[in-house]
Amino acid sequence: MTTDNDIGIRVAQEFLGSDALADRIMHGPNNELYLLIEESEFEIAISHLAANKFVLISIFCCERFSLHATQTLFYIFERRTSILVVFLGINGYATSIAGIYPCASWFERECRDGFGIEFEGAFDNRRLFLHETYPDDFHPLKKSFKNASIVTKEIINPADEYPFLEVLGEGVYQVPVGPVHAGIIEPGHFRFSVIGETIFNLECRMFYKHRGIEKLAEGKIPTYCIRIAEAVSGDESVANTTAFCMAVEQISHIQVPERTWYLRTILLELERICSHLGDQAGMLIDVAFPLGASQFSVLREECFRESDQLTGSRFLRGIIAIGGISRDIPKVQLDELLSFVHQLRKRYRIGLKIVLSTASVIDRFSTTGVILPALLRPLNITGPAARASGGKVDVRLNHPYGIYDKFAPKPQRLRDGDVLSRFTIKASEIMDSIDLIERLIASVPGGDVRSDAIIRDGYTLAMVESARGQNLCWVWIKDGVIERYKVRTASFSNWLAIEHAVQGNIVPDFPVINKSLNLSYAGTDL
Repeated sequence: MTTDNDIGIRVAQEFLGSDALADRIMHGPNNELYLLIEESEFEIAISHLAANKFVLISIFCCERFSLHATQTLFYIFERRTSILVVFLGINGYATSIAGIYPCASWFERECRDGFGIEFEGAFDNRRLFLHETYPDDFHPLKKSFKNASIVTKEIINPADEYPFLEVLGEGVYQVPVGPVHAGIIEPGHFRFSVIGETIFNLECRMFYKHRGIEKLAEGKIPTYCIRIAEAVSGDESVANTTAFCMAVEQISHIQVPERTWYLRTILLELERICSHLGDQAGMLIDVAFPLGASQFSVLREECFRESDQLTGSRFLRGIIAIGGISRDIPKVQLDELLSFVHQLRKRYRIGLKIVLSTASVIDRFSTTGVILPALLRPLNITGPAARASGGKVDVRLNHPYGIYDKFAPKPQRLRDGDVLSRFTIKASEIMDSIDLIERLIASVPGGDVRSDAIIRDGYTLAMVESARGQNLCWVWIKDGVIERYKVRTASFSNWLAIEHAVQGNIVPDFPVINKSLNLSYAGTDL
């Protein structure tokens, strides 16, 4: 039977030849394939991968990875159950692939800001995470830059201001929203081009609070970086920390105890429930239906309290550790959680029935904010946002980690791609997560919850399915410390979806469209 990795090797043979391939392809510890190519082969390689329906899911840069080049670019491609990492050494210049893979634009701009790489043929060379106040020729992810205070520009010339895309025509006007908002959220700017109330274009600008998380990890021992992973996005603490620990465990060949994976999975699914309940409450607030919103908000608060009882943290921090978890969760607490989720299911169904039988809610949700299926692959849209538009990607199913191969969630898919579909998908996933938690508690084995962790050098990719979709991190350990920690959350890619979802809708529908995607500012602006 032909596997996806076999397909990746076959595609590589088409543009490299069988003889050259043996010295160029390596198997990573997470079954990913690493393929070294030369700059002269790059364009034909990308064309072959696109023709064979490989989806680009990330681009990032490393320094000092190769003895033959100052910088190395890594291109991560996915096709169903396979991961192919194409890497090539460069010296400050590369060819843009955004014309073939539109999602590459943000990745390339990120590499340009962080490392000073120029992408020839790129259709967008604007700054991404470095705003106008940052100094010129400032590239903080280079090894030559050491963490320190930054002297920013005090005066910005009009010519240096960020050039938003301009939509011209009779009756077109601009509606700027943000970056400072009325709610307690991070800053983000939304520039609408509108005729009447109908939106013809939206451009999002994030990265107002860039934290330098990836730089902060450099030179740190892996155990220290657990706290950094937890801070990527506050409501994805378990997902991002699990991904980081998985990467270190894969590199170091650490066998995680079976009991640990049961407990980790319970926490991952509890985190998903909390996130989806918050999304649904917010969506209902934005269509002025507080009756439903209050019920979901109360359930979410009770989930937070249950999380605190289990781990000592409402956001489940401090529990995931390299080699396992930091402390066991005893049977009495698991029994209490089991009783809690039994009641949660009953109360959630009551609230859901009220919402889905309210005509005014259905009217506002239905046909609003449609994400077309044709956008999913080019923009690498994942998570509930994609599955509501017919997408099949779910890391728990495509790349099972831990015990998801034995406790696989039910595939959830709808096709309309509107706010109602996203609300419904999240409702189904909440019910599935409750079912999964019950099954896990009923069969959790005894034993240790942590293995001795002897950290080894190496590099690998780890992926998890957060509440928002596909999160990945690439970890490179050298001389016992982190040489490179690259994070890409689902939000980084999914922000591009909202620019398309709002077109043809009216400005008052933007809040509910935005909330239905529940994108993380912090998880984007690292």
